[in-house]
Amino acid sequence: MAGFKTFLRSGHWPTLLASFLYFDFCFAIWVLNGAMGPFISETFNLSPAEKGFMISVPILAGALMRFPLGVLSQYIGRKNAAMVEMGLIVGALAYGYFAVDTYNEVLAMGVLLGIAGASFGVALSLGSGWFPPKYKGLAMGIAGAGNSGTVLAVLFAPPLAVKFGWQAVYGLAAFTMLLPMAVMWLAAKEPPDTEHQSLREHTACLFEKDGWAFSLIYIVTFGGFIGLASFLPTYFYDQFKVTKVEAGQLTMLATLMGSAVRVVGGYISDRIGGINTLSGVLVLVAITLTLCGVAGGSLAVTTLLFMLCFAALGAGNGALFQLVPLRWPLTTAVAGSMIGEIGALGGGFLPNAMGLSKQFVGSYLWGFLSFALLALLMLGMLRIVQIRWTRTWAEKGGRARTTHDAAVATGSATRLAR
Repeated sequence: MAGFKTFLRSGHWPTLLASFLYFDFCFAIWVLNGAMGPFISETFNLSPAEKGFMISVPILAGALMRFPLGVLSQYIGRKNAAMVEMGLIVGALAYGYFAVDTYNEVLAMGVLLGIAGASFGVALSLGSGWFPPKYKGLAMGIAGAGNSGTVLAVLFAPPLAVKFGWQAVYGLAAFTMLLPMAVMWLAAKEPPDTEHQSLREHTACLFEKDGWAFSLIYIVTFGGFIGLASFLPTYFYDQFKVTKVEAGQLTMLATLMGSAVRVVGGYISDRIGGINTLSGVLVLVAITLTLCGVAGGSLAVTTLLFMLCFAALGAGNGALFQLVPLRWPLTTAVAGSMIGEIGALGGGFLPNAMGLSKQFVGSYLWGFLSFALLALLMLGMLRIVQIRWTRTWAEKGGRARTTHDAAVATGSATRLAR
């Protein structure tokens, strides 16, 4: 407890709290269509492939919007960018309440829900910006635990949809955004860790090997998290014939593990290194997804495996973003947004793979196996690139260097990576 108090005193905890709430509520909005997937699918009699595509649209749209928001935050400030985004989300949800009545309009609404998915890089950079390097992993883990918004969506959206209709959930969700907007406006302070740089300097990570290595790993850790979290209500409903509300509750059990363990992943990575943590995570993800594919006849076993898989994915997200501010200490928001953009695009792969596997093979097995194989490929890449990382900008295993060494190493890494 004393150590945690020291951590809080080392930065500005009200900003960290505001960042967590901002990301938490945005994440809940982002996965609304996934949480209501069984309702929407039943309304429009969708095929498995159409279900997968419908669920993937908000994920893909959110991924594409992340980097522009990250760049905007560098010019108007992260707090202001967050306020602008939340205002746009309220407008998008109003459209959903008043105008969504057809499948094509659901797809259009999915694009608008992507606005909420753009929050990631800004939320983590804003929340961790007041904290020193040795606490960056924990701070980003706490802010990133806002992906627990998935829990809010899958827990509350199905019962509300049963009572009021799934279109009404959009309108109800609009009112919930007032809370994070108020906290952000009143409590958050713009961090001091900024520099006035050109657009080329802001986007430098796009032209570096390290940026793409991070992004590919994040396809597994975050792409797997958001893809599975969005698809699981449909999976449980179709595979095990549970009710729509029960499908949301089962999904909640799994996603809650991922959200809680994200903080632990950042905390552990500060101590043993993000590289070491990610190595274990990728192995565990590959094993659990494979077992999920072959245990499709047991609801209890499948649920437990998903909980373990989400715990690994959550820890992996925390571990990767322990490394980001070490590699890009002055442009964390933009680097995080770029990495988050590519990673979230991977989340669009999984629902489509699951839907296509079910439609053309009659089983979800090959959807699971395809993502398990991807995790193993990323593990192989990580073991190769970590050799250079620990020679330039990180200590062995991926721990933070001292302030002086980190500054020198970051400059060396930038030159070597181009």
